[in-house]
Amino acid sequence: MALYAVGDLQGCLDPLKCLLEGVNFDPARDHLWLVGDLVNRGPQSLETLRFLYAMRESVTSVLGNHDLHLLAVAHNIERLKKGDTLREILDAPDCDDLLDWLRRQKLMHYDAERDIVLVHAGIPPQWSLKKALRRASEVEEVLLDDARLPLFLDGMYGNEPAKWDKDLHGVTRLRVITNYFTRMRFCTADGTLDLKSKEGVGSAPPGYAPWFSHPNRKARGQKLIFGHWAALEGRCDEPGLFALDTGCVWGGAMTLLDVDSGRKYRCDCPAQR
Repeated sequence: MALYAVGDLQGCLDPLKCLLEGVNFDPARDHLWLVGDLVNRGPQSLETLRFLYAMRESVTSVLGNHDLHLLAVAHNIERLKKGDTLREILDAPDCDDLLDWLRRQKLMHYDAERDIVLVHAGIPPQWSLKKALRRASEVEEVLLDDARLPLFLDGMYGNEPAKWDKDLHGVTRLRVITNYFTRMRFCTADGTLDLKSKEGVGSAPPGYAPWFSHPNRKARGQKLIFGHWAALEGRCDEPGLFALDTGCVWGGAMTLLDVDSGRKYRCDCPAQR
């Protein structure tokens, strides 16, 4: 069995198919990890979800901010934004099945055998692997709770609180956890987030740095696969970290990683330019 991980899809199905064909991916034999942001902005959001759902037994995905946005729109909590390509999903006859599968995905996946983490944005400096798994499970439980889900989706938007505090509770607590796992790029050593800056590592505001660069990061040394940060262009110098969002939806490329060998495959996406 081969295990592959792929960067943010964002509704770009053709490049994904190109990559899978290039490695002779067989759902009956192989497995695919997804870093989240499966949908939105690209031209094939519905087709992408259907493709993944059809081989869901061979897929492990974590949720990205665009996936959570889709769930919020579907629950009439958030409006579609300019540039969203989610309407076709909402109007599809199989919408309920697709979104039920989506809400069952994790914020963080840990493969104990390989000792490697899959997450959309990253793990904040002040959390160990064990603590990050516990915090992720809090949100994952709410996503499966029909009564609590609308309250969470309604309250997950916002940049505050900017820092974790163990005394936080309710939707405020869930919001900061979600922001760490799905939106984080720059933060301070104590985990205070800056959620406005979205460019490369050199654009950090004063006092802030990429989440993975803090020398006292508690999960330092942990192998980790992440996406979300297209401006990195797949470059991350930290040992054991694999940045897979190479900006396909922005006209860059989609990147596939052979998790066990470390080999990377790229499919350029000129149609998106």
